[in-house]
Amino acid sequence: MKVTFLCENQRDLFGFHFCSISFVCTTMSKVKESPATDNEAEEEFSVEKVLDRRVVKGKVEYFLKWKGYSNDENTWEPEENLDCPDLIAQFEEQRKKKEAAASGKRHEEKEQKKRKSNNTPTPTQAKKKAAVEEKKLEGFDRNLDPERIIGATDSSGELMFLMKWKGTDDADLVPARIANEKCPQIVIKFYEERLTWHSPAHDEENTKPDPE
Repeated sequence: MKVTFLCENQRDLFGFHFCSISFVCTTMSKVKESPATDNEAEEEFSVEKVLDRRVVKGKVEYFLKWKGYSNDENTWEPEENLDCPDLIAQFEEQRKKKEAAASGKRHEEKEQKKRKSNNTPTPTQAKKKAAVEEKKLEGFDRNLDPERIIGATDSSGELMFLMKWKGTDDADLVPARIANEKCPQIVIKFYEERLTWHSPAHDEENTKPDPE
C-alpha cells in the first residue's frame, strides 16, 4: 500500500490561513516476472543413407533415409542443403556402376538380337536350304514313305528299284535288297504287275512247228 500526503492552503472566514492535509491510499500490485527460459536445443537430423537421385528444374535432389526414423519419413532434399559428401559420393559411385552394367547388358542384348537376325534365314532361303539338305539324302535315308516302284535296273551291277515316295514327285534308285526289307509288299506288287501267266497248252502251241 502506498500513502500520499496532500497539503492544501485554505483561508477561513476570518482570513486566517491553515493547511489541510489529506492522504490517498493506493494499492500497488507487484508483477512477478517469470524467469527467462532457455531456448530449446534445435533438433538435429542425421542422414543414414542416400537412396535415390533426381533432377528437378535443373537442380539435383537426393532421396534420404534419416537416422532414427522409419522409411515413411524419407524425404527428397536439394543437394545444396546437404552436408554428407561421403554418403553422396558412395551413392554416386554405386549408381554409375549400375548404369554401366545396365548399359553393357542392353548392348549385349542388342548384339545378340542382331546376330540372331543375321542368322535367321528368310522363308525363301529356308526353303532353298531345306531343298539342298533333302537332295543330300537319297533313298530310304530321306525318311519318306515309299509309294510304289516305277521301274528296275541292274546297270550298276546290282538290281535297283526306282522308288516313288509319298507326298513328293521325286523318285530315287534304291537297292532291291533294302527294298525287300523295308517294303516287301510294294516289291511283291511290282513283280505281280509284271508277271505273265502261260498255260501248258498255250506253250505247246507256241512250240509246235508250223506245217509246211
